[in-house]
Amino acid sequence: MKVSTAAAGAVLAASVLVTNAVAAPDDVRVSAYELGDQAFTPPAPYEGKSELAAVVRYPAKLSGKHPVIVMQHGSWTTCADAPAQRRLVEAKEALAEAEQTGDEAEQARQRAIIDEASGRLWAWPCPVGVAPLRSSSGYDYLAEELARQGFVVVSTGANGLNATGFGQAETVYRARAALMNKHLEMLRQLDTGTGPLVGDLARLRGHLDLHRVGTLGHSMGGGGALQQVSDQRHGEWPAGVEVKATVAFAPAAPLDAEPVTEVPFAVLRGTCDQVNTGEYFRWNRDRNRVPIYNFTLTGGNHNYFNTQWSPSSGQVASADDAIPGEQPGHCVSMDGANEEHRQLDEATERRIATGYTVAFFRRHLLDDRSAIPLLTGGERLPGVPNVVQVEFADSH
Repeated sequence: MKVSTAAAGAVLAASVLVTNAVAAPDDVRVSAYELGDQAFTPPAPYEGKSELAAVVRYPAKLSGKHPVIVMQHGSWTTCADAPAQRRLVEAKEALAEAEQTGDEAEQARQRAIIDEASGRLWAWPCPVGVAPLRSSSGYDYLAEELARQGFVVVSTGANGLNATGFGQAETVYRARAALMNKHLEMLRQLDTGTGPLVGDLARLRGHLDLHRVGTLGHSMGGGGALQQVSDQRHGEWPAGVEVKATVAFAPAAPLDAEPVTEVPFAVLRGTCDQVNTGEYFRWNRDRNRVPIYNFTLTGGNHNYFNTQWSPSSGQVASADDAIPGEQPGHCVSMDGANEEHRQLDEATERRIATGYTVAFFRRHLLDDRSAIPLLTGGERLPGVPNVVQVEFADSH
């Protein structure tokens, strides 16, 4: 069913949008829920509200209990406002020219245009007539493969947190962790036949294994995912939920860097990623009590993990964010050496991300020990270039 659309800014209280119209392989089913653009209030002192919305992919044939994986995207433009994006690009170019000529009046004029355009691109809810930019759909390729492997995959929206997170660095990662926990709470309720997700999603009732949960986040979503499984945050998980494994794509680092030593995690990052966040493995490797992994993709960048953020999508604000090298097809490494690495294309970076993510979750949610050689560097991922540096630390 599809509920009626409310005016921009209104909350669809206790409503669920569920659809199976999204294209999917025959062995995968797709549903979605939307409970309102401002249905979630993070714990204080965070200021702002976010949506409770997700796309759910799961095996067409449900049998017994299936492990659950909850995904969260990172910080990106929230509204697909193409005219505002054009104004922003033009104003930035004009500002650079005004700065060169020293025209202060023109600089002020262009900064005002930049502020106005940025405000529209980062609004939440989006203005009437402007579609939200669904960053959460940027991992459909991965969710489909994980669903084929037997997982129930819930890719959640966090646009409200993107729009309100500026200036709240001390609490935004905790807000992201709390948003993940809220979705897990609703899924636990669904599995027992209660809560706001009951309806067409009732087909998942009794099939969700909330004692075998994986989480995945990208960029600030990755930082939020690692915050959610940090040692001191386990008590914030909903009753009846156990997170057993976490993957972070190019995770941004919170200020406090809380230790993650009790939940297996894997970090995937590219050498040409300007966020350059390889620290999580190093921070925890000498005190981890579970296996942890770090996969560095030579020539990988930040945006290509998310199809919506990548140039081939044609989406508003999509970009190749790597610094180009002097040689065609190369990018500059962000490790301080400024080396030129052959840049991975979008499809290759995603194939690598999919291969290692599937192996990781199979190992730690399905106890598939055949995945160990790939995860520990004993085997290579077939069908892709040999560009992955593997670091592995077993439990202490």
